[in-house]
Amino acid sequence: MRLPRRPRLLVPVAITLVVIIILFFVFAGVFTDWLWFDSVGYTSVFSTMLLTQLLLFVVGALLMGVIVGGNALLAFRTRPLFGIGMFGGPAQGADRYRAALDPHRKMIFIVGLAVLGLFTGSSTAGQWKTWLLFANGTPFGKNDPMFHMDISFFMFTYPFIRMVLNFLFTAVIISIIVAAIIHYLYGGFRLNAPGLHATRAARVHLSVLVGLFVLLKAVAYWVDRFGLVFSDRGKVFGASYTDVNAVLPAKSILAIIALICAVLFFAGVVRPGGMLPGVGLGLLVLSAILVGGLYPVLVEQFQVRPNQQSKEREFIGYNIQATRDAYGVGSAEVTPYSAKTEGTQQEIQSEAATIPGVRLLDPTVLPPTYEQLQQIKGYYRFPEQLDVDRYTIDGVSRDTVVAVREIGRPPESNWINDHLVYTHGFGFVASQGNKTDPQGRPDFLVKDIPPTGGLGTFEPRVYFGEHSPDYSIVGGRGNMELDYPDQSTNDNSGQVNTTYHGKGGVPIGNYFTRLLYAAKYSETNLLLSSDINSGSRILYNRSPRERVQQVAPFLTLDGDPYPAVVGGKIVWIIDGYTMSEDYPYAERRSFGTMTDDTSTTRALTPQQPRDQINYIRNSVKATVDAYDGSVTLYAWDESDPLLRTWEKAFGGVVQPKSKISPELMAHLRYPEDLFKVQRDILGQYHVTDANAFYGGQDFWKVPEDPASTKTKQPPYYVTLRMPGDTEPRFSLTTTLVPNNRDNLAAFMAVDATAGPGTKIRILQLPSDTTIPGPKQAQNAFDTKAASVLNDLRIGGTTELLNGNLLTLPFGGGLLYVQPVYVQPKVENSARYPTLFRVLVSFGNDVGLGGNLKEALDQVFGRSAQTPANPTTPQDPTASQVTTDLTTAYTNAQKAYDEGQEAIKKGDFAAYGEAQKRLAEALKQIESALGKQKAAAPTTSPSPSATPSPGASGGATPTPDPSAAAAGTGTPSPAPSPSVSPPSS
Repeated sequence: MRLPRRPRLLVPVAITLVVIIILFFVFAGVFTDWLWFDSVGYTSVFSTMLLTQLLLFVVGALLMGVIVGGNALLAFRTRPLFGIGMFGGPAQGADRYRAALDPHRKMIFIVGLAVLGLFTGSSTAGQWKTWLLFANGTPFGKNDPMFHMDISFFMFTYPFIRMVLNFLFTAVIISIIVAAIIHYLYGGFRLNAPGLHATRAARVHLSVLVGLFVLLKAVAYWVDRFGLVFSDRGKVFGASYTDVNAVLPAKSILAIIALICAVLFFAGVVRPGGMLPGVGLGLLVLSAILVGGLYPVLVEQFQVRPNQQSKEREFIGYNIQATRDAYGVGSAEVTPYSAKTEGTQQEIQSEAATIPGVRLLDPTVLPPTYEQLQQIKGYYRFPEQLDVDRYTIDGVSRDTVVAVREIGRPPESNWINDHLVYTHGFGFVASQGNKTDPQGRPDFLVKDIPPTGGLGTFEPRVYFGEHSPDYSIVGGRGNMELDYPDQSTNDNSGQVNTTYHGKGGVPIGNYFTRLLYAAKYSETNLLLSSDINSGSRILYNRSPRERVQQVAPFLTLDGDPYPAVVGGKIVWIIDGYTMSEDYPYAERRSFGTMTDDTSTTRALTPQQPRDQINYIRNSVKATVDAYDGSVTLYAWDESDPLLRTWEKAFGGVVQPKSKISPELMAHLRYPEDLFKVQRDILGQYHVTDANAFYGGQDFWKVPEDPASTKTKQPPYYVTLRMPGDTEPRFSLTTTLVPNNRDNLAAFMAVDATAGPGTKIRILQLPSDTTIPGPKQAQNAFDTKAASVLNDLRIGGTTELLNGNLLTLPFGGGLLYVQPVYVQPKVENSARYPTLFRVLVSFGNDVGLGGNLKEALDQVFGRSAQTPANPTTPQDPTASQVTTDLTTAYTNAQKAYDEGQEAIKKGDFAAYGEAQKRLAEALKQIESALGKQKAAAPTTSPSPSATPSPGASGGATPTPDPSAAAAGTGTPSPAPSPSVSPPSS
């Protein structure tokens, strides 16, 4: 039954409308992308990528269509005129299929080619990086040890040849299948009679196609020879003895045999019968099994394995050299280090210059503290991990813990609040890494809203950050945006409003642009809102990593962007890497696995892709302006051939290193992810002797983080002085332990400041000396300091948090330093950790103090002390001081406990009285400490801490409530109950 004409017209109309809608959304996506690239000034990147992908799509689709479509047409045109029954009987199966398909053959042909072209073009377009690298390849000026060809051949040319071969293989195989189906459907050959019967046209056609396939196989065998530099057959990555002496000649032989077989298949064109093609096919299969498979196995089994060390020595050497070059660790300096386990007071004096620079504030522990003390309002937020930078304070470079106060969720979520009012964060917060206030809280350099402090004047508004909204509409509509809270405003609104005046974002004033973005975000309010006018701009793609990745798609970015105040602006700094997996002979490893540690496991930084690499360079330093979102790329490793290749492809995108301002240069640092990769590689490749490498007895690994379970300890930024240096340096450090053991094997550091000649330095500990590793040091802290800290860990109202376990060369050995934080056990929105004590370990000695100097005095001052003589009468002054201290501590503890009980009951009057008694007790402690200091002998190692006799650093420190925790004193005991009285 035929449908009426009008309903029949609805179907094509509906299809046309659907197609138009789809095309509109595609256009909206592409055009808004172009607008975004135009807003940041990188339209050349967008056009290069788009045109390259379009070109590859068209070429791939057309070439596949021509090859497969041409063979399909050839098979159809050479069909027999009377295919039915021409071989002695009706081809009933083929007849049925042909009868069903033949009326629609044109539609099937067109749709099939279109689908095939779509998939092929998409696949080919996805290889745009391979094409650009091939077309713009830059020589390395260095040859591989096997073929003596420039490294660029393996990095740029070889992958492109493999891509072309894969494309041609796919096209020929599909052509064979399609041609065989058409010949079968139209009677070119039959399968349902004894033997295979084919027309001459079908036989010639299929013989040529199979011959082309075998010819391509011959080319592939020859090209595969170069791929042996990526073999994983041997002891190490790269061509092994078997590859060079068995597989390489086998590939050459197979290439020749495949060429002969291709000729035999082509011979089927002029000589009827299947004998020659059959011989060729059999020869190809047999040679592949015997020459390509069995022969290398026999060589490996009977020549290599009984003598593997001697046979593989040369190739292990190639692998070591290539790996060290590819990962940039060839210049790593390994120095034997005795690592003394005992020190004296004289040695601590010689290292005194490094004491002020040791960072005690842990950026992974302090986010709740920053949030409680500097969040100001609930709609602001800080990151889950703070960053470490350095600033010059009073003429001295100091480690500084920094963060940006970003906008979070509005108190009342709706479209206007989410996208028009709460548009930006406000402020930069920084504190010295080695200093706290008397309560153990960070001593802020920059704080509050508007920002105050010692880093000068800068633009505090943060429109582009790690946690900015997905998009915001700003500018051009009066002061609608919340700028910052301020209770002193004249209109009693409690806030100051503003409007955006920057150049960031895309103008969204005209209706057509609003329509495109309404389609992009599926949001009709973008069309209907009267708050959007001719001066409005839309901000999106606001994460610093996202913005840099968009304009530099050829880079892999470090997982930890960090903010800095540079030139009166807050800028985000991101390290960019050029990577490859095609460096010959270099060890391939997963970038994601090498960079994975406690920080990434906690999802504090973005997870890196789990891809295999064997070449990496920190080639680019990128910045993103937090106010206007402008992105700038600077070439950092200008000698990197991979970067120079990308610069040819994307001309003018990367600025020269000379354009980096001195102020920005002061904040550039050695990137974490690169250091993680290099320490993973140097765990094995610090061994440069092939025989020792084969044995593997000196291999190291990254230790487990004592604060976590079965995750690697992250590296730490800290200022330290390496042996032989005259001045402390801001460094990135890590420790390494032997495989299957927990004692320390090596200490690794690199100067993290930007400058020429940056070198990785490794202090290798003697293998016959057992130096505690991080886990063992943590165990020593937990056991030897338990007498002081146990009350806080068990049953108290507060709990302890261990900070980062820092390791640094000190006094001829290695010193462990760990800050300990205290916070209330009761979970509530107001709790936060404060610095409570500092733990120090040197060899087997442990010190616990209210600051670093006290803890060091306990460890290094023991040998200078005179042991207590039980027969000597005790000094009555000292006895009275001890009694006064004990009484004062008891009163402080009692007042604190009463205050806590009053808080629980909601009795604020009683709480106030308890606080007065606590303050009086603290004054008594301070007075007693002054008397103790005055009465102390001049030989005493510490005026404020006396270790218990016989306890290896397990003494209880005496706090000084009037001084800073990490500087000249300790925090008061108010936030931490159960404080033990001093030893007498």
